[in-house]
Amino acid sequence: MFFGGGTPSLIAPELLGSILDAIPRSPGAEVTVECNPDTVSRASLSTYSAAGVNRLSFGVQSMRPNVLRSLGRAHDPAAVERAVDAARSAGFDSWNADLIYGGAGETLDDWRRTLDGVLALDPPHVSAYALTIEPGTPLAGDTSRHPDDDDQADKYVIADEVLSWAGREWYEVSNWALPGHECRHNQLYWSGDAYRGIGCAAHSFDGSRRWWNVRTPDRYVALVEAGASVEAAGESLDHDARRVEQLSLAIRTRHGVPAAALPSEERRGVEELVAERDGRIVLTRKGRLLANEVALRLR
Repeated sequence: MFFGGGTPSLIAPELLGSILDAIPRSPGAEVTVECNPDTVSRASLSTYSAAGVNRLSFGVQSMRPNVLRSLGRAHDPAAVERAVDAARSAGFDSWNADLIYGGAGETLDDWRRTLDGVLALDPPHVSAYALTIEPGTPLAGDTSRHPDDDDQADKYVIADEVLSWAGREWYEVSNWALPGHECRHNQLYWSGDAYRGIGCAAHSFDGSRRWWNVRTPDRYVALVEAGASVEAAGESLDHDARRVEQLSLAIRTRHGVPAAALPSEERRGVEELVAERDGRIVLTRKGRLLANEVALRLR
């Protein structure tokens, strides 16, 4: 289970616990809550733990004040340190530091300091995502703040070098973890398994059909109160479409895809992007920077 999208830690922890109580789950199920560092306390995280939450994902983004301001974040690095301390006090031994690189004004030194600052907190899991431009956002309309592809590539290489040296193994293009702390929620997506999304704009997949809910909270609430379907639209995948999609997701992971999925004739021109190990094709570090190029050649 994953409480994410927006900031779930803004709602009362007792309310989140009541939602969790209403959903049957298997013993030992992973239950993650996304948190902004400045919206949690020892008391709230203790309530989460008592309710059955066993994993946290902190929206750290950066450990440099100037970069946080550029990203429009309200917290500072000290808030991250307090949040991690609160998590440990509440008994959490599995948590994620979520980082973003490529923001306006972020230098390579800023990024290195962010990685060093996060590693000083000894995170079991780190996610590092390149800043992307979403249409209709303030960032999209300000070209001076748009990220540079080469800069982001350099920062990805730095992240992989630093995190790998610190014992965090990459297991998906943007995710590194200590052994046993990989996010099961993310692994479910990358393995193409079924999932159910609850809430506005949430997506679901049953193995052959994907659908998504209406986007705005007010419309979602109105439909629920009226007893109507909250589904906005959907699509069905035939066998071939699902197989190609699963390969495109799997190639992003450290386990890769069967060698037969990338025939020799499709490897020409991408030799530096992939390696064959034990009958499977996996991305090299350079390949992770160009994962989509490899995915397009999978058969």
